[in-house]
Amino acid sequence: MKYISTRGHTDRKQFCEILLEGLAPDGGLYLPEHYPQVDAATLATWRGLPYADLAFEILSLYIDDIPPADLKALCRKTYTRDVFGTEAIVPLKTLEAGMHLEALSNGPTLAFKDMAMQLLGNLFEYELGRRGEELNILGATSGDTGSAAEYAMKGKHGMRVFMLSPNGRMSPFQQAQMFSLMDENIHNLVVDGVFDDCQDIVKAVSNDLAFKRQYRIGTVNSINWARLLAQVVYYFAGYFQSGAEKVSFAVPSGNFGNICAGHVARMMGLPIEQLVLATNENDVLDEFFRTGVYRVRASADTHETSSPSMDISKASNFERFVFDLLGRDGERVKSLFDDQLKATARFDLSGDAAFQAARTKYGFVSGKSSHADRLATIRDTWSRFGLMVDTHTADGLKVAREYLQPGVPMIVLETALPIKFAATIVEALGREPERPAKFAGMEALPRRVKLIAADASVVKAFIAGNCA
Repeated sequence: MKYISTRGHTDRKQFCEILLEGLAPDGGLYLPEHYPQVDAATLATWRGLPYADLAFEILSLYIDDIPPADLKALCRKTYTRDVFGTEAIVPLKTLEAGMHLEALSNGPTLAFKDMAMQLLGNLFEYELGRRGEELNILGATSGDTGSAAEYAMKGKHGMRVFMLSPNGRMSPFQQAQMFSLMDENIHNLVVDGVFDDCQDIVKAVSNDLAFKRQYRIGTVNSINWARLLAQVVYYFAGYFQSGAEKVSFAVPSGNFGNICAGHVARMMGLPIEQLVLATNENDVLDEFFRTGVYRVRASADTHETSSPSMDISKASNFERFVFDLLGRDGERVKSLFDDQLKATARFDLSGDAAFQAARTKYGFVSGKSSHADRLATIRDTWSRFGLMVDTHTADGLKVAREYLQPGVPMIVLETALPIKFAATIVEALGREPERPAKFAGMEALPRRVKLIAADASVVKAFIAGNCA
């Protein structure tokens, strides 16, 4: 299997090359040349496999430059009961007839990002060990990616992590998870701006090819294909647990990575009826799927909400979907994302015949949720099912109910445990969510963090000064 850029760069690369590279040299995102097809016989063979072995079967369709025995060992090392708390890894909870919740937040940092990041850490360590090389990982987080990456990479040989986060835009729990880490290979940089500013800096540094090569810069954001590929697995796992012939998935989405993995699963042949995209008040993606217009907001127009991990107005992974939507026309994608967005902060596909395929061919529908909506959903879910959900999962549940279809189970992807957003849970229910014992008193721990300007040159200087 070889990989190509969404912007037409002609080099065809193998998995381990793009694992360490992140963005393509032309600024595009990597995708496989084709999506391997999975038929009914294969699905029947995979049904009932332990999660780690299911992960191996799916990943092996995309990875041919890691020996199969090594890849299977990496999957089995990653997806264990000790790390994720259950044998199922992502158990399915039935709320009511036709409505299910897939638990993705049983990992070390209590968020779905652990599902991919734990594997990514092991893949990085394996490949760097084979090469005898080191890697400086540059990432941006709106809340959960940062802690998931840092917990997966801390103490790993040959790796340093430089994680950017927006000043004051994460919950106290999220901040404490990251900033209290004292490992020498972990560096937290708080940017005076919003998440989109952090993400822009990561892309700017990655697009400076000379700097990227000199300092061996890699990425852990979902612009890294390996992370998105790992997320494909839990769509198959959720489908198998449902026992149905066809399912729909509802996915809280800010950067389009989580639901893009669902798109990949559907393209492979997983029987997904609808991919229901849920946004918060930052509804750039919902606006596109309703109107065909993709309109990026400025930092000042990006709302600070009670589901802060989705406070994003530039959805990086959306480019991967548009690449497929436009028949994999790299030149046109480059024109839209590199030229038009820079010039006008928008592009319009409403008159394009391909846009209609977003719903008909690719199964996407969308909706948004407000603060009042998520409070109501948290209260309703607690009152009727005795289940406490976090704010982002509440957004997913709210929008999911708008698209229920008779005979098609709806699986809502849980994104985090409620303790990460305790203030809103208290507002909704008048009680604190349960806190795992290992996180007791975390907010009072000493912190190791540096406040910086939203400037790529400042980040470059910091990296250079900490790579001796």
